[in-house]
Amino acid sequence: MSKIDYVLASIKDRNPGEPEFHQAVLEVFESIEPILSKNEKYLEEKVFERMAEPERIITFRVCWTDDKNQIQVNRGYRVQMNGAMGPYKGGLRFHPSLNLSILKFLAFEQTFKNALTGLPLGAGKGGADFNPKHKSDREIMRFCQAWMLEAYRHIGHFTDIPAGDIGVGEKEIGYLFGAFKKIKNEFQGSITGKGPLWGGSFLRPEATGYGLVHFAEYMLAEVGKSLEDKVCLVSGSGNVSQFAIEKLLQDKAKVVAFSDSTGFIHDEEGVDEKKLAFLKELKNEKRESIAGYAEKFKSAKYYEGSEKTLWSIPADCAFPCATQNELDEKDVKDLSKNGAILIAEGANMPLTDAAIKAVQNSNIIYAPGKAANAGGVAISGLEMTQNRLGRYWSRTRMETELRVIMQGIHENCQDTMKKYSLDEQDYLNAANIAGFERVAKAMVAQGSW
Repeated sequence: MSKIDYVLASIKDRNPGEPEFHQAVLEVFESIEPILSKNEKYLEEKVFERMAEPERIITFRVCWTDDKNQIQVNRGYRVQMNGAMGPYKGGLRFHPSLNLSILKFLAFEQTFKNALTGLPLGAGKGGADFNPKHKSDREIMRFCQAWMLEAYRHIGHFTDIPAGDIGVGEKEIGYLFGAFKKIKNEFQGSITGKGPLWGGSFLRPEATGYGLVHFAEYMLAEVGKSLEDKVCLVSGSGNVSQFAIEKLLQDKAKVVAFSDSTGFIHDEEGVDEKKLAFLKELKNEKRESIAGYAEKFKSAKYYEGSEKTLWSIPADCAFPCATQNELDEKDVKDLSKNGAILIAEGANMPLTDAAIKAVQNSNIIYAPGKAANAGGVAISGLEMTQNRLGRYWSRTRMETELRVIMQGIHENCQDTMKKYSLDEQDYLNAANIAGFERVAKAMVAQGSW
């Protein structure tokens, strides 16, 4: 077995039964294999093996009391993946399916995503196997306080700064931050995604969705196209999806489909501002299924448990913004057959390995999540800066900063394509290589810790 093959094999052997993590590692490894082959120092110092091994994994019991005065037990996590570029930074996910394989894949992806922003951010990820759906606000508050009662020991302004993710929005962030502040008796920027009136940043809720669309704009401009009049599919109906739809409407695109965990909506007339406002109310305030959208608007049809998928609808652009591995090979072939020209990832690793290979064998331009959905962590990084300065920056400034960072990521990918003679529009390999090189150089410089 060659040195290169041994690197990947050793990582898989050390992490058995973790398919999501293996998938994320393999995708990056395939991109940077030529660099490892040419740089003996990276092999000698086992840089990639160190990147794939979390610096610290913290698991803990979370006991809380529900509204029936019954004790409930969940498992909490924080994976501190890589601190070479700065303090650990990454979201918290509250979802019953959460496990270490998913968290390690997310934290591993976060390492390269954060590096691509150009901000001094390390990488981490965390959360709990807690389901906030159908819980009262009081139950969510008690759970968040119980989670923080253990996790506060491991986070802080210059140590590890969590943020939101699936199941963790501004409400949960508020409860988590309030608990941290009470326990530590300090008001510090230990968590991002806070409300703008109490240490947060303007544009944070919109940042991932807006940044995704900005990145798509830059990609299409490279081939002489724009989003205007393009028919778009957006999976999911949470925070990222809602603001991706909002920005697409601002760019005069036509969004005809979105989804949630129960099914998907196909609206032939397209979503407009009024319909989007109703969707936000449905999901953010009422916390109901998107089936209510079809009941409200006659142009929409709701598909639940159907063999038909959102990705089978003819469209120009696809924005998967829901969860990992939501598109398979057949979905990509359907998109290609129907004339799609772009897939940009709002979620982390929403395409299976087979789906990615199908994209690479098609004429579809593909934006990997570590580049395309970096807007959220970029604005989080700027929230950290504002907290340290004790300042608030205007919404206009934050919108400008977001565009500049997303444009910088796009230009970095373009420069990497040229530097390594990659195919035109090969954003997948370019993003992996660019992120890896930044982190690898920092790790080598800091010694073999």
